[in-house]
Amino acid sequence: MRYAYLGPEGTFTEAALRTLPAAGDVQPVPCPTIQSALAAVRGGGAERGVVPMESSVEGIVTATVDDLTRGNDLLIRAELQIPIEFALLAKPGTALRDIKTVGGHPQAQPQCRGWLAANLPGYEWVPAASNAEAARQAAEGQLDAALAGEFAAARYNLQIVARDVHDRSNAVTRFVVVAPEGQLPAPTGADRTSLAAFLAQDRPGALMEILTEFAVRGINLTTIQSRPTGDGLGSYYFFVDCEGHVDDARVGEAVMGLRRVCADVRFLGSYPRSDGGRTQVRRGTSDTEFAEAAAWLARLRYGRA
Repeated sequence: MRYAYLGPEGTFTEAALRTLPAAGDVQPVPCPTIQSALAAVRGGGAERGVVPMESSVEGIVTATVDDLTRGNDLLIRAELQIPIEFALLAKPGTALRDIKTVGGHPQAQPQCRGWLAANLPGYEWVPAASNAEAARQAAEGQLDAALAGEFAAARYNLQIVARDVHDRSNAVTRFVVVAPEGQLPAPTGADRTSLAAFLAQDRPGALMEILTEFAVRGINLTTIQSRPTGDGLGSYYFFVDCEGHVDDARVGEAVMGLRRVCADVRFLGSYPRSDGGRTQVRRGTSDTEFAEAAAWLARLRYGRA
């Protein structure tokens, strides 16, 4: 099966792809950007795509979230999580004092900001489509050095000038596996649901209405972030990750509730969590309790003489 991913070879996305259980049967298809990787899946150039979704340091990857939300024709089927450790890579023979320009993905610099300020004062940051692309540019002399994973050094014939240049030793990034719309993965009891909720009107209490649909059903939100719709200042949607599967009664009812109070709701998928953490179900919100309440209401409505 062909998997499009944010390339070129040597990215953290490729490293995540290699952790798939069936990685040996995967045909990797490197793409220059997140958007082009998702476009390859939409256009039939690949059956699946792997793209970064969320950094524990920098939050959601907006290019991924916005593309999935606006496209509305791909679903997340799985997620992967790997630790992120940066190294400073440069051509052989390069010393730290020789480095004036450093490149990498825009989310790389904030994760190494402290180290760079302390060791390369006055350096110029050059953003690249991926960390591996920055490594390729360093190998060709377009950059003095690149922030990337150590594994990219061998691929581009670079030396490791410095290891562990990240500011946080426990940083992780979550990647998602996307596919064309189809049957959802079955609930496992340790699931996550992703969606985008578009405000019907920008007014006081609008966000509270969205949050209430989850809160009253005991659903824990693991991510919530506002994003501009692009239709003008003050026009936003909210990207939400929550615990549970849309087939769970409480999650399904919350999604229905959002559909009533929002201008639009884009369902992005329900899939197993990569950390294996089981969803905590609050008393009164299990599928059994929802079914019992529905049966009780039916008796009230239709069981009277």
